Amino acid sequence: MQHITTDVLVIGGGATGLGAVRDLAMRGIRAMLVEKGDLTHGTTGRYHGLLHSGGRYVISDPQSARECAHENVVLRRIMPSYIEDTGGLFVTTPWDDADYGEQFVAACQETGVAVEELAVDAALRREPALNPKISRAFEVADAAADSFFAAYGIAHAARQYGATVLNYHYVVDMVRKGERVVAAIVEDLRSGEIKRIEAGYILNAAGAWAGKIAALAGVSVTVRPGKGTMIAMNHRMVNTVINRCKYPHDGDIVVPIHTVAVIGTTDVHVADPDVFGVTADEVTFLLEEGEKLIPGFRRYRALRAWAGVRPLYKDREVSSDRAISRAFKLLRHDERDGVGGMLSIVGGKWTTYRLMAEQAVDVIAQELGVTRPCRTHEEVIPGNEEGKHFWLGHNLSCVETEGSYGELICECELITREQVIDAIVAGGAANIDDIRRSTRLGMGPCQGGFCAYRAAALWDEIRHTQPAGSGARTILDQAPAVPVGVALLHHFLQARWKGLRPIMWGEQVRQASLDHLIYHDLLGIDLLPAELTHRPDRASRLVTEHPAIATEEHAV
Repeated sequence: MQHITTDVLVIGGGATGLGAVRDLAMRGIRAMLVEKGDLTHGTTGRYHGLLHSGGRYVISDPQSARECAHENVVLRRIMPSYIEDTGGLFVTTPWDDADYGEQFVAACQETGVAVEELAVDAALRREPALNPKISRAFEVADAAADSFFAAYGIAHAARQYGATVLNYHYVVDMVRKGERVVAAIVEDLRSGEIKRIEAGYILNAAGAWAGKIAALAGVSVTVRPGKGTMIAMNHRMVNTVINRCKYPHDGDIVVPIHTVAVIGTTDVHVADPDVFGVTADEVTFLLEEGEKLIPGFRRYRALRAWAGVRPLYKDREVSSDRAISRAFKLLRHDERDGVGGMLSIVGGKWTTYRLMAEQAVDVIAQELGVTRPCRTHEEVIPGNEEGKHFWLGHNLSCVETEGSYGELICECELITREQVIDAIVAGGAANIDDIRRSTRLGMGPCQGGFCAYRAAALWDEIRHTQPAGSGARTILDQAPAVPVGVALLHHFLQARWKGLRPIMWGEQVRQASLDHLIYHDLLGIDLLPAELTHRPDRASRLVTEHPAIATEEHAV
């Protein structure tokens, strides 16, 4: 067993954990982060992409509204290139209480959420696809955020300050000495090696899995996993975030992000954050609710359905998950449970990740006797120095400037050969799904139909040409007898299919049929070995065998 020592161990590679490890490193504290899958593998990579203005919670959860309003400004300053400044509208449809608008404006003013009423005709000129029967419209500072790119940017920034970020490291046990947690036992899913990581303090930032981590240390954290289903529509019918002006409920928001629009979300309790799926009833409901905001919504092509799990912290009895606060909680196990050396952070939103991390690190720094203050709200994340927001034509502009049309691996998202290679070699991708998260490959209209086989072939091409001792962080040491790309391709296509299955009708059936013709009738993928017979490669086993990184796409 390898023994590693650090000042602070952060468990969880979502936005909050990454924000914390960056903050720790910036304060001069030796910090290490472990994540059981790829970065953003959990809830951070499975939400609708909204940078909250706070407007959604001004009445239902004023504390969360204030936190979102504050952090909205901060994130626009420190990571603008990961944010598209779409703006947001709260609109009153014929199905909404006409009097709610007055309460909404008053609550915005009380919580510090900037709001301005727009004339209905001005709102319809701005967004012609909106329901022409809306009676009121209010403008707020909502925006679209790319949580994938942001996570990799935060991780890069943390490493620059000396932090260690390890993905595919699964926590199998926690070690206590008396009434203090002193170490975690983790399995490196790439090599199979078991490691003991001793730390002066441990931060449990595992989100919906925080209860499972806490249980390993012998303490209880009541996380109520709340499944939220979303649908990506194959058209960006609006360029502004559209919310219904009512008390928050299911299916009342449409977020334009990159080339699609996402409608969400539901809120259904699930027993296990690793086991859940998307139902036909949820899809039907979301499409019907979308029709109330955008007439004809159901006639647009549904591109993909998926779900994420909110890490809701239940500290009191409530009638439904919607009644649980979206604000975050810091749980000091020394004070609450008599167990020192560990802090858990639960709840919150992607928008408030930095604030959550700051408050958690404040507690840890005090415990360790470190007096340096937080600077994450001041220092721009590398790559954002120009201060420009993301814009829809960014990728096309880069391709045109570089003249890289002939190098495209993914035409839908305009991803080049160089970007895919960088994701494999420098980015440490363990499978094609990791490439997707770091580049958006396969997330466009064809859902991998034309790019997945190219990425798989490129994977094996790199494995055969990578020089020995190159220092690459992927497993490129020797070429197996059967191409690894085939096994990875099988997995990737299966994962894409499980997100397509709930919305398989109309034009989506045509696209799925074309993909089937490409992979089965033309390439004969069903005749190729899905598993490696000579030397089973952990890059393929990670996505097909190990329960630690299961997701709803793999659940039955």
